[in-house]
Amino acid sequence: MPFHKLVKNNAYFSRYQTKYKRRRQGKTDYYARKRLITQAKNKYNAPKYRLVVRFSNKDIIMQIVSSEISGDKVFVSAYSHELRAYGIEHGLTNWAAAYATGLLIARRALKKLGLDEAFTGVEEPDGEFTLTEAAEVDGEERRPFKAFLDVGLTRTSTGARVFGAMKGASDGGILIPHSEKRFPGYDMESKELDAETLRKYIFGGHVAEYMETLADDDEERYKSQFQGYIDDDIEADGLEDLYSEAHAAIREDPFKKYTSDAPKKTKEEWKAESLKYRDQKSSKAEKQKRVQEKIQQILADDE
Repeated sequence: MPFHKLVKNNAYFSRYQTKYKRRRQGKTDYYARKRLITQAKNKYNAPKYRLVVRFSNKDIIMQIVSSEISGDKVFVSAYSHELRAYGIEHGLTNWAAAYATGLLIARRALKKLGLDEAFTGVEEPDGEFTLTEAAEVDGEERRPFKAFLDVGLTRTSTGARVFGAMKGASDGGILIPHSEKRFPGYDMESKELDAETLRKYIFGGHVAEYMETLADDDEERYKSQFQGYIDDDIEADGLEDLYSEAHAAIREDPFKKYTSDAPKKTKEEWKAESLKYRDQKSSKAEKQKRVQEKIQQILADDE
């Protein structure tokens, strides 16, 4: 009879340490977080900032965060749904929207610090790899505002949208240490970045190409996927101008608020809206009736 070694005995369980709650939930990579928030002792309590980028199904959340013993503190935030104020109504989670949201948070942070005029970043994106450098402020050399990219649990594959958000923030005038290796258009063999490909993604060129392809090959699918664009008379060849105007508007006023023309719903209307998606509980009489119907169905099947 083979001998099986008992691995998890009482001694093992008495020393077992429960992992942090967010690790158990699969929300936080503490190995990465530790290295992102640990500050060198000779920095004398200077905050270390992270550019946090998270994607949901319908939104992009970006925050510039510093960590303290009491918890994380958000310095400034930006969301892709705020891009509606700058004329971007559709495709709020694509690569071009990620870039625009990154640009928005960078301009907000610099405006808040009073550095928006000294650090303008890349005003006309050309897809070239650039890092923000020191600038002269009031006759003195001033280093740029620095933040480290925090991608969370997102896969950092080449061309990922998270790097679009980073590129937007970098072009907005913030220093984010990075290389060009993860941008769309980077060739692993030649080790060179195709700036034209990156520029295409910044201005939604890949979306325009897909729109044109669908319009030619499958008009029914084109109408179902781009109905919002069709309703607003947005065509494939007009996307670049739309994003260019949005970038200019973001630089002009990064704190602009979106005002919708649609009438606002009352509290009762929102309550009625939520009830539409909620399953109503069956009464006792309804449950009993359903049971009797099932019994009758079983008896009928047996016969």
